[in-house]
Amino acid sequence: MNYEHIFDQAIDRLHAEGRYRVFIDILRNKGAYPNARCFAGHNGPKPITVWCSNDYLAMGQHPKVIGAMEDALHDVGAGSGGTRNIGGNTHYHVQLEHELADLHGKESALLFTSGYVSNDATLSTLSKLLPGCVIFSDELNHASMIAGIRNSGCPKRVFRHNDLNHLEELLAAEDSEAPKVIAFESVYSMDGDVAPIHAICDLAEKYNALTYIDEVHAVGMYGPRGGGISERDKAADRIDIIEGTLGKAFGVMGGYIAADAKIIDCIRSYAPGFIFTTSLSPALVAGVLASVKHLKSSSEERDAQQTNAAALKLMMRDAGLPVMDSTTHIVPLMVGDPVRAKKISDILLAEYGCYVQPINYPTVPRGTERLRFTPGPAHTEAMMRELTEALIEIWDRMDMELAAAA
Repeated sequence: MNYEHIFDQAIDRLHAEGRYRVFIDILRNKGAYPNARCFAGHNGPKPITVWCSNDYLAMGQHPKVIGAMEDALHDVGAGSGGTRNIGGNTHYHVQLEHELADLHGKESALLFTSGYVSNDATLSTLSKLLPGCVIFSDELNHASMIAGIRNSGCPKRVFRHNDLNHLEELLAAEDSEAPKVIAFESVYSMDGDVAPIHAICDLAEKYNALTYIDEVHAVGMYGPRGGGISERDKAADRIDIIEGTLGKAFGVMGGYIAADAKIIDCIRSYAPGFIFTTSLSPALVAGVLASVKHLKSSSEERDAQQTNAAALKLMMRDAGLPVMDSTTHIVPLMVGDPVRAKKISDILLAEYGCYVQPINYPTVPRGTERLRFTPGPAHTEAMMRELTEALIEIWDRMDMELAAAA
């Protein structure tokens, strides 16, 4: 068996398909986001502007967050000491879970090391606690949700994206006595569209199903206190389990779920992905705690981000660039070819100092490859105009069509 040849072939396939992933070598400039330094291919650091960070509100740069992390580091040290059960449960962890439960109007919350782990661990465990459970999953759900459903071993029914009629057909076809879970996202991060939460909850009540919503691209971003789309749409009380991340709008790291105390206690007690994992460092938890508290009372960052996202969409649309319809803070630009998407990304970085990663299969379906921009509160109008003008030049250079000006 020639193992090396097998591995070579696997990598060669990715290169041939134009979807071999290259990780950029950068350092962000503290307090100056979206400015950063790029080290890849340069003799020393080169200044760049970051356009694709999921630190949507630049809270990873906020003085309150950095200060809280520094204080915790000097107070209790670096690591947590182990799993929550053995030695890794600190007062910071307890405080943050109380804040997150309050954020979503739930009795309790549970921290995980990432949003991926919270989805995988919760969905796989939840269905094992419900004998005969069937999970209904939106076709565009994140890979972590798909992994959790697969690891549960229970039957799954995939409904067309945001298609309520199809979802109801699948629900109606199942045994009325079988436990059911409807798993979906609030903001779908590659297209930037939003789920019809109340309508899904109506179906859940009609067919006696639990609801599980992934709010990772919405927490911190929407609602008066940053509780997500479910808070904005006044639907949080209708959702059984709300899952979120601490590594995007909150700017640090981690994941969580919020739900009734009994559900949380069951996941805490049965989920291997929680039980056997070293808990988040207290310094990270302290930073998130400061971020959540700040965004509960401040809408300044959310408002500025939404203003900039709308402005960038308008600039791109006016320039004839194929910006996709998006009702959220996500600004996706359709390319439709993995090789071209990578080339555009490379030119933007090398020649214009604009960093945006191409999004290829399997993150999006083949033929829908795109560039995904996430302007933050600190991106200026000048930055957006420079980016748009660069894209127009590259589109022309690569003989790609622009739409007629509106």
